[in-house]
Order: sequence, then structure tokens, then C-alpha cells
Amino acid sequence: MNPPDWLKVLFSLRMLIVLLLGFASGLPLLLTGSLLQAWMKESGLNLATIGLFSLVGLPYTLKFLWAPLCDGLTPLSLGRRRGWLIIAQGALVMALLLLSFSHVEHPLTVALAALAVSFFSATQDVVIDAYRREILADEEQGLGAALAVNGYRVGMLLAGGGGLILADMFSFQQVYWLMAGIMALCLPLGFLIPEPPLLAAPPRTLQEAVVAPFLEYFRRPNALLLLLFILLYKIGDVMASQLTVPFFMEIGFSKTEIGAIVKLFGFWATVAGGLMGGVWILRLGIRRALWWFGLLQGVSTAGFSVLALLGHVTSALAFTVALENFTSGLGTAAYTAFMASLTHRSFTATQYALLSGIMGVPRVFIAAPAGFLVEYTGWPVFFALCVVAAVPGLLLLRWLERRQSLEMLC
Repeated sequence: MNPPDWLKVLFSLRMLIVLLLGFASGLPLLLTGSLLQAWMKESGLNLATIGLFSLVGLPYTLKFLWAPLCDGLTPLSLGRRRGWLIIAQGALVMALLLLSFSHVEHPLTVALAALAVSFFSATQDVVIDAYRREILADEEQGLGAALAVNGYRVGMLLAGGGGLILADMFSFQQVYWLMAGIMALCLPLGFLIPEPPLLAAPPRTLQEAVVAPFLEYFRRPNALLLLLFILLYKIGDVMASQLTVPFFMEIGFSKTEIGAIVKLFGFWATVAGGLMGGVWILRLGIRRALWWFGLLQGVSTAGFSVLALLGHVTSALAFTVALENFTSGLGTAAYTAFMASLTHRSFTATQYALLSGIMGVPRVFIAAPAGFLVEYTGWPVFFALCVVAAVPGLLLLRWLERRQSLEMLC
């Protein structure tokens, strides 16, 4: 695609919609992640308990179980995608308000409220991912994924970096009230955006919506190995990112430093990585982009081990964060475009939910014992193990290339 072509696509209305929906999708994630971790850390909870709280992200992994409802039913007259978007976002606002009134001293009640946030956030993701796949042409998926990732990161920046900075000035409860209000401002999107065109017949019955997407996918060659690759590709990156806020706090950085450097400064590196990744995918193809971006992710993860040894050095923190966020933007753009390319347009919501749910397994299950592992090994060894964890995914990518399972992505 020539520069005038991709610039025209980049500044189109559909890419603006993808960007805005990415923001709405990214905002809730860190409200049950790093911001909640900081709230619990400040309240005196131990690392093991904080690590176990990653299990509230289980709906992000299991969302394929109820995704067929989003493919097979049209709940409102506005259309299949817009109707579910409005329902998910409205429920998400209510769940965030419920979390804001929880007391961290009672972890079980906090966990239940956070689980509700994760459930409706995951449902919103199902709808938004399907919408993006259906509104963009195949050749636009890489650039669309990059913009979606950047919008997602803006939402994460506001919830994570902005939330941490505000928590130094206001109570965590007040911060969560504000985030619920911002989420409510996203509700008009469902009424304003166009319903995607039907390029393939949707499921005619709920039974067909539940069964047919899985039959269609698992009849493909090496279907299980492709799922294994999705599971492994970002496992090291995800493991390293799970406890970064407690890590930065433990080596001496304040919440304001974390918010300003890690979230705000790191955000621009992610934007650059996402945009560069989207453009490079157009030139390299998804297959080669996955390989090179995966290698760079491993290098950036190693930087956390160095930072753990250096301690409270602001310049080292800025460099490590910039490198990690840039490479993460690259890898996520390729990863998202890869998953979109695997979906059939008749079952977009269900198949993408299955694939992205597999992607979320490391964040929920493998990262859950991360706090115990840190307490046993220490931070430098833990991050070194995260680098090693990235190797199997890259080896499987090479093997799949030799089997020509990624032929369509060259």
C-alpha cells in the first residue's frame, strides 16, 4: 500500500470509530489491574494476595462462552453490534460504581465487584472486536489493530497513570467515581456509529451461533497449534507486566513518579510502537511482523531485570518503560491483526472471543502465582524467567511457518 493510500485509510471515519472504541475497551482493564493493585498495596495487603487478584480477569479468558449471544441475538432495534455495545457499556458503568463502594479491607467483596467489572468489560470487548473486524477490509486490519491498540492504551493511560496521580490527591473511591463517569460518556457511541454491513449470513438460530463457529474453526489444519501459538506468543510480556506497579513502588518510586513516567511517558512510546507496527505490517505482512516484533518484546522484558538491579534511577526507569511500551505496541498490533485474520465473518464475535480469550490465559492463570514467584526468586530472576517464557512461542511460530500453516499471512 503506497503512502497516499494508507494515509487516506488512516484518516477515514471508520478508523476514528475504531480509535474511539479502542479507548472505551481499554479504560476498564487497569481499574481491576494496576490501579486496584495500588489501592490494595497502600491498604497493606501482601503481594501474594495482590497477585491472586489477577484471577478476577477470568471473564476475559472465558468470554467465548457467552459471545455466541452477541452473534445470534439482536437485543435492540439499533442492530446486533450497536445494541450489545449499549447494554455492555451501561452495565459496566454500574459495576464500576459498585466497585467504588467496596472496602479493600474485605478482599472477597472487592473481588466480586471487580469480577463484575471484568465480565461486562469482556462483553464490551467481544462486541468491539467483532465490530472492528466487520467494518474494516482485510488489508486494513493491521492498521486498524494499531489504532485500536493506541485507543486502548489511551484508556489504560487515563485509568492507570491518571488514576495513580489522582490517587495522590483524592481517595481511591473518588477516583473510581470519576472513571465510572468517563465510562458513561462512552455510551453515546452506540447510538452514533453505523451498524457494520452484513458481508456473510449471521447464524439463524442460537444453536447455530453456539456450535457452528467452533466447528468451522476446528476443521482447519493445525487449528489447535494455532491456539497454542496465541497462548504462548505474549506470555513472557504478560507475566512481566502483571506486577510492575508493586515492583516500581518496592524499589522506591512514588505513585506520582509511576503515573508520570510509567504511564504518561510510556504512553507515547506505545503510540509510536502501535502506529509503526501498523505501517510495518502493511509492508512486512503479519507473519514476518510477528517474528521480529516478538524478538523485540523479549529484549524489552530483559530491561526490567536490569532496572531491578539498578534500583531507584529515574533515567533507567524512563528508558526501560519506553522500550517495553514501544515493543509492546509493535507486538500487540501484529497479534491483534493475526487473530482478526483467523475469524470467519459469519461468526466474528464468537471466534474472536475464543482467540482473544486464549490470549488472556497467561494474564489470568499463569500470572496469578507471580507474587509467590517473586517472593521466592526476587525481582531480577523473575524478569529473567519472563524472557525465557517468550521463547516457546517464537519456536512454534517458526515450526508453523515450515508447515505453511501461516501461508495466508505472508
